[in-house]
Amino acid sequence: MTVVDLFAYAGGALRGHRLRTALSVAGVAIGIAAVVALTALGEGARRYVVQEFMSLGTNLLIVVPGKSETTGGMPMPVGGTTHDLTLEDFSALLSRVPQVETATPVATGTEMVRFGSRGRSVPILGTTAEMAEVRRLKVASGRFLSPGDPDRGGTEIVLGATVARELFGPENPLGQVVRVGDWRFRVVGVLGSFGRSVGFDFDDVVLVPAATAMRMLNRSSLFRILIQIRSHDELAAAKQAVVDLLAERHRAEDVTVITQDAMVSTFSAIFRVLTLALVGIASISLTVAGIGIMNVMLVAVAERRREIGLLRAVGAGRGQVLAVFLAEAVILSLLGGLVGLAVGWLAVRGFVQVYPAFPASPPAWAVAASLAVSVGVGVVFGVLPARRAARLDPILALAGR
Repeated sequence: MTVVDLFAYAGGALRGHRLRTALSVAGVAIGIAAVVALTALGEGARRYVVQEFMSLGTNLLIVVPGKSETTGGMPMPVGGTTHDLTLEDFSALLSRVPQVETATPVATGTEMVRFGSRGRSVPILGTTAEMAEVRRLKVASGRFLSPGDPDRGGTEIVLGATVARELFGPENPLGQVVRVGDWRFRVVGVLGSFGRSVGFDFDDVVLVPAATAMRMLNRSSLFRILIQIRSHDELAAAKQAVVDLLAERHRAEDVTVITQDAMVSTFSAIFRVLTLALVGIASISLTVAGIGIMNVMLVAVAERRREIGLLRAVGAGRGQVLAVFLAEAVILSLLGGLVGLAVGWLAVRGFVQVYPAFPASPPAWAVAASLAVSVGVGVVFGVLPARRAARLDPILALAGR
């Protein structure tokens, strides 16, 4: 019996029990579809987070005031800022770290922004003209903050798209004076629609000069310093130079310097583990489907005893009978795998149509592994029924016993 004959015979036997075959195929398909859909969501989440961090800019260092460390006999996190992270520190980094291409300080707070009778509480970002380059911000109308000495301050303000729309409606905000708390600012620009990035909505924010923001918000320390390095190869050297310079100025290593690569790598590793966990959960349904195939095949062996006896009587060996029933189990699982891949892919496409910003796509390894596992399920759970069929006594089987 050739391989073609073997599978043709097994296929004919399955067509004779269409309902049973369809239910077995559906069981495997559900498991495979779950694996494909969940891995696509996990991989999509990883890609989304990576894209979000890449949108921060390229070759980025983030300097955060305060450092967590473990000291003493019993591990205990010690946080806090020994010294403020100041605009003078920012200027020193800009002038004394050779790898720096550009940098910008960030001071944050929340204030009420008013124009006429309208007002809304929004996040305030105190920064410099370099923020537009570091964060890749686009100005829809007007201009960004003026370049110059960050210590000088000023009363310019750039509005996010949502703030401008809700305060001014169809009116042109350029040149208008708005109040931020007790301060008066002249609108010089409106950002283009940027959306949410790493949890921060640039459409619902206003930007003012850093020195002014620190005085207005009564801040003594910057929230962050964002540094763009000239090339990726210089990130490690630049990070160490930043740490050394601030340790020299503060007489203590009291800042944390985060690289963009470190954030991306950490989140990628977390989401890969979560994806594998989802695969493990979805694989439980494949095990259930495999048990279903085994039960179906055991029933088939019991119902087809005379057929098995006839095969043995005309010269089929035990190995050939074993191969016939294994082929039936493999066909069931393979069909289920193909149907499950199609269903899972369609489900993912539908999800992306509803949420186009989420880059959900099943990874190639998940597709290949799903097909391999579906065939493996058929082989593993088809062995017991196939062996039972092969061990039947031909004479007793012909008699239906």
